[in-house]
Amino acid sequence: MVSETISTQLKDKYKFSSFFAKGHYETQVETLEVRSKGEGITIGIPKESTINESRVALVPNSVRSIVGYGHSVIIESKAGEASQFSDSHFASAGAEISNDPKRVYQSEIIVKSSPPTIDEIELMSPGQILITPLQLPTIDVAYLEKIRQQKIIAIAMEHLRYDDGSFPVIRVMSEIAGRMAILTASELLSIGKGGRGVLLGGVSGVPPAKVVILGAGVVGEHATRTALGLGASVRIFDNDIYKIIRLQSKIGQQLHTSSINPEYIAYQLTSADVVVGAMHSKTGRSPILVTEEMVSNMKRGSVIIDISIDQGGCFETSSVTNHTQPTFVKHGVIHYCVPNIASKVARTSSMAISNILTPLILKIGNNQSTKEILYHSDGIRHGVYSYAGHITNMYLAKRFGFKYTALELLLTSEH
Repeated sequence: MVSETISTQLKDKYKFSSFFAKGHYETQVETLEVRSKGEGITIGIPKESTINESRVALVPNSVRSIVGYGHSVIIESKAGEASQFSDSHFASAGAEISNDPKRVYQSEIIVKSSPPTIDEIELMSPGQILITPLQLPTIDVAYLEKIRQQKIIAIAMEHLRYDDGSFPVIRVMSEIAGRMAILTASELLSIGKGGRGVLLGGVSGVPPAKVVILGAGVVGEHATRTALGLGASVRIFDNDIYKIIRLQSKIGQQLHTSSINPEYIAYQLTSADVVVGAMHSKTGRSPILVTEEMVSNMKRGSVIIDISIDQGGCFETSSVTNHTQPTFVKHGVIHYCVPNIASKVARTSSMAISNILTPLILKIGNNQSTKEILYHSDGIRHGVYSYAGHITNMYLAKRFGFKYTALELLLTSEH
């Protein structure tokens, strides 16, 4: 009975929600005073090398907090420039500015807004922690093999999970993506961008554009809010009736909603001006809901915004694009499939990501070892896809032909 009580206390102590929020800015009695030199951890922030990735994983205010707790932050010069954070901003917050990427990648924790390249992974050593998004369409066998060979602890930030089952990074990025999807679609509908020349909200005597949203989650909610705010006519599809009920409650009005029925979706798409793919998978690839035949029957000049592209996309015709060449046309339909759409508003996105990562980094540095934290926190374990040379994400292992090893077994064997 006593052991069960202790076990419960440990699990409560390391619950994901409290892990990320509890005590973030609370006074730490004597923590700074008693910490000896070299006891703090080092966090590295490399400059993003991915095309059109403008975000930075930690902003100066977060750096100031981390440094204040006795840790060190090394940031590559100009890493925050695209987000309008200069080197002087980071230096004033207490970060060390380095022109040498190798020095940055020697840090105990590496945080990035986009996955590192294979060359960048080679700069890392066994036991280092890598916190970065895992963008499924951009990774391959060689990428995962290099992660595995380096024996680093790789954490996909979008797979980090709260106790209630929600995903904090996905949630905040989804808010941004949902709003940007509609604003981007509105722009692409113009004649100058090859669209149908339709105004989303219409005008007096002219009906509004029709927007179909696949998914009633966070992306769907904020896409719906933005589309309705601009005066568009909206249709929402999702198989989770609870999500639909919750969405209608949050929006505060009766909406045109439906469960996912291929025939009804195909019917709605024939008259849609904009279709937003907002489906999310908790484990791997997003489901394909729209076939190529459905796309071929859509109106010429209509627009597809596939927010699900970072998990493979929910349109059969989707293919990854970037901010330099964000669109392509197939069957006369404009496709926008940029996985990091939130990078269009890089400063806002950077601050949002930083707010989530900062408490995690502080807890790793100020409390228990990484192994202890992973052992007691199911929500953080859920984000780990590679550990000590093992692929610990079942979906990735099956998809790319690796042996799958449960992280729980690895951690238990080390205890």
